[in-house]
Amino acid sequence: MQHGEFDIEYKGVHKSYGTHPAVTDVSISIRRGELLTLLGPSGCGKTTLLRILAGFVRPTKGDVWLGGERVNDIPPAKRNVGLVFQNYSLFPHMTVFDNVAFGLQMRHMDKTTIKSRVEEVLELVHLLDYARAFPSQLSGGMQQRIALARVVAIHPRALLLDEPFGAIDRRLRDEMQVEVRKIQQKLGITTLFVTHDQQEALIMSDRIVVMNNGRVEQEGMPLSIYDAPKTRFVAGFLGMDNIIPVRVVQVKGDSASVRVAENADLIVPLQGTLDGKNAILAFRAECISLSRTGEGGQAPQGEASTSLCVPGTVAFITNLGSRVLYEVKIQNGPTVFAGAQRTDRFKGFSVGESLTVTLKGDHCTLFSQHEGPKAGAEG
Repeated sequence: MQHGEFDIEYKGVHKSYGTHPAVTDVSISIRRGELLTLLGPSGCGKTTLLRILAGFVRPTKGDVWLGGERVNDIPPAKRNVGLVFQNYSLFPHMTVFDNVAFGLQMRHMDKTTIKSRVEEVLELVHLLDYARAFPSQLSGGMQQRIALARVVAIHPRALLLDEPFGAIDRRLRDEMQVEVRKIQQKLGITTLFVTHDQQEALIMSDRIVVMNNGRVEQEGMPLSIYDAPKTRFVAGFLGMDNIIPVRVVQVKGDSASVRVAENADLIVPLQGTLDGKNAILAFRAECISLSRTGEGGQAPQGEASTSLCVPGTVAFITNLGSRVLYEVKIQNGPTVFAGAQRTDRFKGFSVGESLTVTLKGDHCTLFSQHEGPKAGAEG
């Protein structure tokens, strides 16, 4: 489909540098007005895909469509896409107004139109009062908004954002994520966003494409990927704290019974098929419930259940401010991470304290042991 609901399409795109494949058989469609994020570690191919769309890199194989037009042979300057990078590339000798006006002047628009358009986009990014200031007089966040305004002013067919918040501190970064998302939604501009930051992807996106080794690992809505990763790599990259080896005891229909610890079998949903008796069980720290011995349920005695209840001992504690992360050694089993929110009624545990660990099977994801590379790659 080269028109209609999709503004951007990659169709069987490959890119190799010599014998090294940077991107392999990627097909992605982005709907009009949608913000799609390419998420993955450094070197996974996400920036290569963005540069292919911008026209700076030519695909070795496959086609790229933009606004219903095949753009493989169209030079970058004629694609009318707006790019915002980590380094803002503002002209230091020009005022904010002139920086934003530059692209319009290059298109030979009349002064009245330019003035009206620049004031419109500066109002959009809440910087109209700084029109006569110079970039050096602005904060990093303000400079980033000016870079965005300059791109938006030319009415691009698509907005391309390549790690745009990487040069600003965490607090300001959090603010800018929300601010840019609001602007993108208000304008309804089709956007391709590149990041290695999982939280950023969850905040910004309509959909996420997780990349790994030049291929699409998983594609979907942010929360569906967060809640139901389809591979071990995605589970680890999107922050599943617990990825532990287990033994498959029985497969029955759309569920499997796995041995988490001695005399402790857990029934979990089965998304696909398992290869062999060894598997990987993945779940988040917040999915584990901790209670003092005697306050929780009773540990099972060898019978598989949809809810595991086993004894454990606190081995280490990490204070995360609003949360506490406990490292807990399950009796005759693995060490797991459990998270707890700090509230007025919160009574924390101590290192060495015995407690009961509870985990529900439907909060877990099961993978074949060999599937995907180990998570936690750079980026």
